[in-house]
Amino acid sequence: MRGCAGAAEVLGTVADTVIDNRTMTRIREEVSIAAPPAEVWVAVHEDLDGVPRWADYLRRVSALGRQPGKGARVLYELELPGGMRADLVLEYTEWDRPRRAAGRFADGPLQGTWSYTYRERNGGTDLLYEMDYEMRGLLRLAGGALRTRYEEGIRRGMRMLKDYVETG
Repeated sequence: MRGCAGAAEVLGTVADTVIDNRTMTRIREEVSIAAPPAEVWVAVHEDLDGVPRWADYLRRVSALGRQPGKGARVLYELELPGGMRADLVLEYTEWDRPRRAAGRFADGPLQGTWSYTYRERNGGTDLLYEMDYEMRGLLRLAGGALRTRYEEGIRRGMRMLKDYVETG
C-alpha cells in the first residue's frame, strides 16, 4: 500500500430497521481513501492475511477452498465485544474487480447480505460498504447493546482501512 497526503473524512453511518417478518438492521458506511480502487480492492478482498490489521474485531481471515471470486467463501474468525468469539462464513455472489463485490452471510451468527462498491475519484477511491443483517443464536440473545457495538466496530474498521491503505 502507499502513503498519500490529504486524507478525506469518513462520511458516516446510517442504521435503520426494515420490517419483513423479521427485523433487519442496515449499515451504510462510506469512506474516501487516497489510493486507486484496485489497491483498496486488494486490501479488502485479496490480502486476507492483512485484513485483521484494519478490522480489529477479526482474529483471522482465511479462504475456504477456492481462489477469490464469485462463489468463493471466506471464514472470518470474530472477536466480538464482551469477549465473545464467533465464526462467520461470507460467500461472494458478485465479483466485479475493482468496482463491486457483494455477497451473503452463508454460516454463522449473522444472516443477511453485504456489499462493497468502489468509485474512482481524482485518483482515489470512494468506498461504500452496505450490510443488511440480523443476528442469530447467542448474538441475538445479547440484544441491542451488542448490535450498537458491532456497528461501531464496522465504522472504526472503515477508518482503520483508510489509514492502513494510505500509510501502507
